[in-house]
Amino acid sequence: MDCEKTRREFLQEALGVGLACSLSHFLPGNIYAEGLEGAEASATPKPRVILSRSSKFLGGGNRANGELLRKAVDDGVMRITGAPAAPEAWSTLFKEKEMIGIKLNCLGKKAFSPHVELVDAIIAGLKSAGIRDDHIIVFDRTNRELKEAGFRIRKGGGLKCFGTDELGGGGYDLWPQMAGSVGSCFSRIVSKICDAIINVPILKDHDLSGISGAMKNFYGVIHNPNKYHDNNCNPYIADLNTHPYIRDKSRLIICDALIAQYNGGPAFKRRWSWPFGGILMGRDPVALDRICANIIEEERKKNGLPSLKQVKREPKYIHTAAALKLGEDDPEKIELIET
Repeated sequence: MDCEKTRREFLQEALGVGLACSLSHFLPGNIYAEGLEGAEASATPKPRVILSRSSKFLGGGNRANGELLRKAVDDGVMRITGAPAAPEAWSTLFKEKEMIGIKLNCLGKKAFSPHVELVDAIIAGLKSAGIRDDHIIVFDRTNRELKEAGFRIRKGGGLKCFGTDELGGGGYDLWPQMAGSVGSCFSRIVSKICDAIINVPILKDHDLSGISGAMKNFYGVIHNPNKYHDNNCNPYIADLNTHPYIRDKSRLIICDALIAQYNGGPAFKRRWSWPFGGILMGRDPVALDRICANIIEEERKKNGLPSLKQVKREPKYIHTAAALKLGEDDPEKIELIET
């Protein structure tokens, strides 16, 4: 398949063959200011990270309360954009004719992946802004991982949910591209189909990078992530996130922290997980990962574990990403809003 085809040419071709396809102590490049207008923009120079927590978000059997999550997600988008109503807030970030990809992290199967109810809340928000079903693609690396996490593979017209490995989903680009020290072939879902991406990671510890948050989640859009785990994944995570497919298309981060893990990751280890009962939202991946790292460090301390730095797993990539102007790592310049 010609890798130089445009996104819309590829999408049309693929569709033709059935495309499937109090918490202030957590505070320790660009800050995404578009969407804030007038006095709101000048009054809020800091990147916003919204932390919404409720003991009612999660019920028995790992099922989440979809209605409450919908309200929390809409409220978060309103706070991020400064818009007075949810449809207006979503339309500030996404336009009707754009193809929107929702990138999940389903390595933890159903026990430790983004909750279906949270993803449904995100889709409902997009649709409130006039985004049609057939312009929304829920995706991850493989169909198998998506199915094991509880998602139904959907092909053809309407809402789509599929992995990069889906026949007709496009696979990976034929030729690698460079992003700093990283050379990889990107998922064609990211490179050719999507105009914008909503990043939906999990709040968890990682045995090499320290944490797996917003920026690490994009290891799931390249063909060779195994090559980039040396030196605590630094500078590789940061470098990867400089690529325009990620830096320019990532519009919103919604981190599922209903269940979180403070040690033993990235695989799910029940003994080190806890019901954090929250979601984190923002547009600045560096600021959001800094808050995520501090939450994990706090929980490690509560449970008598040494810090990530003491066990030689400090998430240095966060500071590297700030140095590359991908976002803000300075605690004095991050606005954490608790709801």
